[in-house]
Amino acid sequence: MPLPASVDETLSLLETGNYVGDRALATALFLSLKLGRPLFLEGEAGVGKTEIAKVLSDRLGRRLIRLQCYDGLDAATALYEWNYPRQMLEIRMAEAAGADKDALARDLFDERFLIKRPLLQALEPDAAGAPVLLIDEIDRTDEPFEAFLLELLSDFQVSIPELGTVKAPTPPLVIVTSNRTREIHDALKRRCFYHWVDYPSAEREMAILKRKAPEASDRLAAEIVAFVQKLRAAELFKAPGVAETLDWAAALVQLDAVALDPELVDSTLGVLLKYQDDIARLRGSEALTLIQTIQAELSQKPLGI
Repeated sequence: MPLPASVDETLSLLETGNYVGDRALATALFLSLKLGRPLFLEGEAGVGKTEIAKVLSDRLGRRLIRLQCYDGLDAATALYEWNYPRQMLEIRMAEAAGADKDALARDLFDERFLIKRPLLQALEPDAAGAPVLLIDEIDRTDEPFEAFLLELLSDFQVSIPELGTVKAPTPPLVIVTSNRTREIHDALKRRCFYHWVDYPSAEREMAILKRKAPEASDRLAAEIVAFVQKLRAAELFKAPGVAETLDWAAALVQLDAVALDPELVDSTLGVLLKYQDDIARLRGSEALTLIQTIQAELSQKPLGI
């Protein structure tokens, strides 16, 4: 499938992939695709950054190559490494056959001994079109790894000392995400277009919930969204993201809930919140007060929020 030709087509692509985005996101994504620049998506965990890359891959029919970042990630894991056991076997077989040592030394660093990791795979040609490269949670790595990425993000090429420079014939569609647990260096951000993915408004979260969890009744969906929206305004260690909203809705549907009640909320807070201090603070009278408040507010307006 060809790349979208306009912002409206980009919005439509997201919609058909069951992603409820806004026009600002669609504009940033369209420009990234049109101009061949990586898109840097920053925002709290669980707001849908990774899902954008998955939707792109699915709707465009492109391969998704995901590099999940973590502390200590290095080039050998992200880019390539040599298959040393196979090289050693080749040496022994060549010595047994009396092969020329100089020729053997040259052959040892042939591409057939190269183990390609995600970043190198993303530079290879693909009959379906350039793949979608997702560099997920870049904030979990360190600054040396950021510096290592600069050549890839600016020129879509990498340097392998034994083989030379490997350049993508067609640049991959690059999505870089960050949960902002630390600041990313300006040098990396300058190579990307930037978009902040915020928590959704009540109206957009309702649309997401109805699309992703249609089994929830209108009343339950409205109460879930109102409850979560109020939690995000509270002083919690970690506010719930959209992913937690969907998980909570799925859990409540499985429990045959038609509306929120204190006992139900208390027993399922571990689906919505991930820190014991937050759960302990909300459980009991605080949850009851919150439920009574949102139910009183919702009685004054349509369930669509």
